[in-house]
Amino acid sequence: MWENAMSRRTALSAIAGAGMLAAGLSACGSASESRGSSIGRRLGAEWESHARTFMQWPAHASWGEYLGEVREDIAGLAQAIAEYEPVVMLAMTDQVTAAQRACGDGVEVVPLAVEDLWARDMIPTFIEQSGEIVGVDLNFNGWGNKQSHEIDSAIARNLLSRYGISRLSAPLVTEGGALETDGEGTLLVTESSIVNDNRNPGKSRDQLAADLSQTLGVEQVIWVEGVRGEDITDAHIDCLARFVAPGVVLLDTPFPGTPADSWSRSSDQARPVLAEATDARGRRLTVIDLPQPDPSRFTDMGDDFVSSYANFYIANGAVFLPEFGDRRADDQAKGILGEHFPDRDIVAVPIDVIASGGGGIHCSTHDQPGRPTA
Repeated sequence: MWENAMSRRTALSAIAGAGMLAAGLSACGSASESRGSSIGRRLGAEWESHARTFMQWPAHASWGEYLGEVREDIAGLAQAIAEYEPVVMLAMTDQVTAAQRACGDGVEVVPLAVEDLWARDMIPTFIEQSGEIVGVDLNFNGWGNKQSHEIDSAIARNLLSRYGISRLSAPLVTEGGALETDGEGTLLVTESSIVNDNRNPGKSRDQLAADLSQTLGVEQVIWVEGVRGEDITDAHIDCLARFVAPGVVLLDTPFPGTPADSWSRSSDQARPVLAEATDARGRRLTVIDLPQPDPSRFTDMGDDFVSSYANFYIANGAVFLPEFGDRRADDQAKGILGEHFPDRDIVAVPIDVIASGGGGIHCSTHDQPGRPTA
């Protein structure tokens, strides 16, 4: 089988008056910074082999009346990925039986305390060091203390302990969705989600680039501006720009004719930065548009709905992307991904409820590098 009632964004309105959101920051200086890799560490690319995919069974109060529906989305996504590689679903002890029933026998449900489904940000980022897998604890703090996630903040430590994987505590606060790599020493990030006092008070971009290089073993950090304070993540890179091969980036672009907003301007700002940047091997990046669907197709899904195909997930033998119901745009996105992953199945999965919460497929999954076991 393996061969072949507050959303994440609307939480902001509840705290903006308390002054917890930082002011906007314009990109300054060089958009990329070259540094030597650190002590034999390596952050691999997502298209490399996975031992398993981790996911999380949602229980957080922010889902309110939609908790049952988002669990259906998560179960369906887990079942789809399990056709290609092992899937481990983490669930509260008292919810293991229900999660197993929903996900079916093809998904392993493991008791481990979790609140929400955003595995990309809460589960440790895995690196290689001296031939071993190490889990980097990125010190998750509820996306800059915008939501309370006391249990989720301990997932990294608890999961690494359960699986006997060494833990490395990062010298900064960030999330897995804020990091995008080509596996060859290049890292894409948004300034808005990392150079931010709600995560790393008092630290400059240069200091944070050094922290990222030291911790992850990357050599070149490419910064795009992002969007500050308009979604709970402060604009993670994994909804904007994604590597599909070394030197090749897919860029989320708005549906033609859509009125300009912060997100379209973020894409516009990122394009020349990416096109003019060089990666860790000295290559100029090729930037390819990945257009969004027609927003009129999901106007009833709320202001937080994430309609980016860039939040795809690369698994063993397949690439998973959202199916939004705009047949032309869905097919176009599948075609673009198919061109870059000709040896993988391109699988579209409906995730409307997940997307309405401000995330997507990549946000809901986290890969552990290695070889799958039977």
